[in-house]
Amino acid sequence: MKLFFIFTFMLKLNVKNETSRLRAVVLGITNSNGPTPTIDEAYDPKSLEHIKAGTYPVEADMTIEMEAVAAVLKKYDVDIYRPELINDYNQIFTRDIAFVIDDKFVKANILPEREQEFEAIEHVWTQVPQENRIRLPEHCHIEGGDVMLYNDYIFIGVYSGEDYADYIIARTNMDAVIAIQELFPHKKVKSFELRKSNTNPRENALHLDCCFQPIGKDKAILHRNGFLVDHEYEWLVNFFGKDNIFEISKDEMYDMNSNIFSIAEDVIISEKNFTRLNTWLREKGFTVEEVPYAEISKQEGLLRCSTMPLIRD
Repeated sequence: MKLFFIFTFMLKLNVKNETSRLRAVVLGITNSNGPTPTIDEAYDPKSLEHIKAGTYPVEADMTIEMEAVAAVLKKYDVDIYRPELINDYNQIFTRDIAFVIDDKFVKANILPEREQEFEAIEHVWTQVPQENRIRLPEHCHIEGGDVMLYNDYIFIGVYSGEDYADYIIARTNMDAVIAIQELFPHKKVKSFELRKSNTNPRENALHLDCCFQPIGKDKAILHRNGFLVDHEYEWLVNFFGKDNIFEISKDEMYDMNSNIFSIAEDVIISEKNFTRLNTWLREKGFTVEEVPYAEISKQEGLLRCSTMPLIRD
């Protein structure tokens, strides 16, 4: 009698911060992205702006940009996972749909109409031991762009106004913050109220990574106006130190300067047109891998939004 054994490779997740050496990541896809959305289908004010202007990005241009990122990741020997293809569907922003904290894979509670995006990474989800897969209760709204790891800290962007339901761009609530603190009692969870606007992209921080991101060992990119509460912004300035902060302007926030992506503490993927930021990064000793990403950014998402780290050193 012959015995057959099926061995399933299980992912050993590990993400404790935004900058340790990247080993495995889920990268979005742009093929079969679907038609230009209608005005009523827009999820954010920047997409809406480009839909109205007739400048919404086309698939061919976005594919060039996404594969430029894939090429950089391959250059650094990063294992790349991609979503399963859903025809005529936007699957660019993998950061929204799930996130890793330590060795736990947390399914985000995203907009209901985007649920298929998570189903498309089921092949990744099932490679994680079942005890490390977390589904939050339905009332805990959260997306990965609002979750920022900094070793012992978990920073979370949130909106807790009474008009939360009126904002399609309010993606994370305090119920989720409380749930994350309960799941990770050894971590210091700190929330930050974000400025929201359904109509003005220069007054809207869609996620925390639209106005803040740690880089290197002790530095950060910040945009003051993205924060609704001044003392919460000041807490970050004091935490990192003013000399370690790169403060971006309203236009730079609009262009998504804070949404770059770290491959390592000293290696960053950045958009090629971020001249002021990229110059500063190089002056601080970073290797900057420049890619084109201006078309994808028209959907109010950039490099961090398109990547979901699974394993860092």
